[in-house]
Amino acid sequence: MIKVIWGTNKEKPIASRQLAETLSSNPSLEGFLYIGYPIVGSPLGPTKFDALLLSESNGIVAFDLVEGTDLTNYIENQDEMASMLEVKLKPYPKLKNGRHLKFDIKTVTFCPAKKNSLPQIDDDLYNIANISNLNEVINSFKWESDENTFKELKAAIQVVTNIRAGSVRRQTKKENSLGSRLQKLEDSIANLDQHQSEAVIETVDGVQRIRGLAGSGKTIVLALKVAYLHAQNQNWKIAVTFHTRALKEQFKRLINNFTIEQLGSEPDWDSIDIFNSWGAPGDKENDGMYYRYCVENTIDYYDFQTAKNQFGNHNAFQQVCKLALEQSASKSVEKYDLILIDEAQDFPPEFIKLCYKFLKDPKRLVYAYDELQSLNGLSVLPPEQLFGKDAKGVPLVTLEEEDLTKPKRDIILEKCYRNSRPLLATAHTLGFGLTRPKGLIQFFDNDSLWEDVGYSIKKGQIEGGKEVELIRNSESSPLFLEEHTPLEDLIKFEVFNSVQDMNQMLFNSIVKNIHEDELKPEDILVINPDPFTTQKNVGLVRKALQQNDIDSEIAGVTTSRDIFRKNGAVTFTGIFRAKGNEAAMVYIIHAQDCADSFDPNHLALIRNRLFTAITRSKAWVRVLGIGPSMQALKEEWETLKNNDYALKFVYPTEKQKHTLKLINKDMSIQERNRRRKLTNNIQEIIHAINSGELPTELIPEELINILKKSGH
Repeated sequence: MIKVIWGTNKEKPIASRQLAETLSSNPSLEGFLYIGYPIVGSPLGPTKFDALLLSESNGIVAFDLVEGTDLTNYIENQDEMASMLEVKLKPYPKLKNGRHLKFDIKTVTFCPAKKNSLPQIDDDLYNIANISNLNEVINSFKWESDENTFKELKAAIQVVTNIRAGSVRRQTKKENSLGSRLQKLEDSIANLDQHQSEAVIETVDGVQRIRGLAGSGKTIVLALKVAYLHAQNQNWKIAVTFHTRALKEQFKRLINNFTIEQLGSEPDWDSIDIFNSWGAPGDKENDGMYYRYCVENTIDYYDFQTAKNQFGNHNAFQQVCKLALEQSASKSVEKYDLILIDEAQDFPPEFIKLCYKFLKDPKRLVYAYDELQSLNGLSVLPPEQLFGKDAKGVPLVTLEEEDLTKPKRDIILEKCYRNSRPLLATAHTLGFGLTRPKGLIQFFDNDSLWEDVGYSIKKGQIEGGKEVELIRNSESSPLFLEEHTPLEDLIKFEVFNSVQDMNQMLFNSIVKNIHEDELKPEDILVINPDPFTTQKNVGLVRKALQQNDIDSEIAGVTTSRDIFRKNGAVTFTGIFRAKGNEAAMVYIIHAQDCADSFDPNHLALIRNRLFTAITRSKAWVRVLGIGPSMQALKEEWETLKNNDYALKFVYPTEKQKHTLKLINKDMSIQERNRRRKLTNNIQEIIHAINSGELPTELIPEELINILKKSGH
């Protein structure tokens, strides 16, 4: 059976659907059918293909779709499709013998409304079909070349873009240096895989959700989806928004590169807004989604400082978005044809609703997230709760069961192309607390998510109270991500007695990375998990590097707010600006700050920071920390390492998962401060009892009874 990838073909919706349905009914046909793809640029402008079939038995077939019955230009249309596909494919040497492709490109004009009396064609180059004879025509085509050539052809068609196009190839002298290994690694991950390409192309009239692990390509998919849909619909007004300001330049670069590939020219930036979630008055660089919504709807706008003073730091953005929705409840300006949200796990539901209201019908909203990367304790609600219900109580948005004749509304990117198996297993183990002696910290609500994000069961079963062992296989974590380096060098945990010792090791390692390992300064990222102590914690190391002629920057502090890294400089950053970015060598300093907390809710938050920091690396990680807390963290990792990075733990019961969910519910800063005081009081009482300062007979009987009832 063929797999249909639904791009956008607004001009020919009926013919597109009938083509997909007719070919899907052919039991002998295997392969991929792309609707509204590819787009091939030329000096005369882009050629937009109505549909393209790739089949190992039937070859490559381009379709000219006709909505009515007018077949006047079928010869010219088929000639143009064949010529433009040659333009796209001839740059690939493995697809050619000399100057010619190793295979023929077949073309078909499909006219489903033409029930009979199709024109007679004497030339075998041209084909016309309706519903009754389409499969007969397709079955007459045969793939004339070998299996390897077809694989190369499929790769050439499915390559939406070369992600690293335009980057300068690194120059190395040592065959096995870290720099040489990094070059080979970058070459291997330069192109999108099939699932990522499908996620770019699949287009929904309505809401689409994209979920995936860190490093699965969510940000890249969103950026290329903007560019693809802009190329297809240049009259659309499109916005892409995100939490981390440093993503802005990455989005611009990807959208620009892909649009040039597709259209042969830069995008019309007047039609595309790339801005962060909040925004402020001033020039266009300050613009943001919330600010733009307030301006367009002529309602009250709150800057961060005003919102923080009125609502508190923790709830500020949620409250201003809530007010904006209330003030525009009767009538909201519908400005955009498409909005894409990255890092949705970091946003309150009110912001996502605000984006939804800012859309014209049919409310095209694409939101992407990874819940374990939440840095503020928020989690993304199911769409039925997130977008609310109509007057009859029917959910406004549902992600219905998949239908082969419709584009996917719910996409999961399960393959991770940034993080190797050991890195990702470490991040999940520490993030969830799977090997933590005190027990789990947080957990997935949905049991099927483990398999959705690329884990498989090695032993046991996913059932409450039962031991299970989960592994990542070579499909979900490609082996080339770890085979470039001995396993023990991919990730290391280092415990120090003092800050001075840790800083000295960090300095020595960075100098060695640059002068001996052939890494560039911009390959190196130093992350401080606590966003409020970064400048203080990195000052001495940056000074020492400067004295040794190694430049460095603090992202968003010594650089523009929208710039994450500079060529020729090591990047230091707090965890928030690290989100959405990556580097070859990642150093995580003061990791002891992520080990434990008086507050279980805060513990989940700091473990998410550690998860995010580890998953910024596409090659090597060094986790550095001080004292007993860091030693405890290292021991959690060593338990995992000794089990060959398989996740081995007792699966929680539904009751335990419910308890974890209650523990980790979102709290205001006032609630958190009160919990801190109460927890400290309890610790003082325990210490007083153990020391004999507080006789046990003074403990109120009511408190003893409460503890007995709760099972503690």
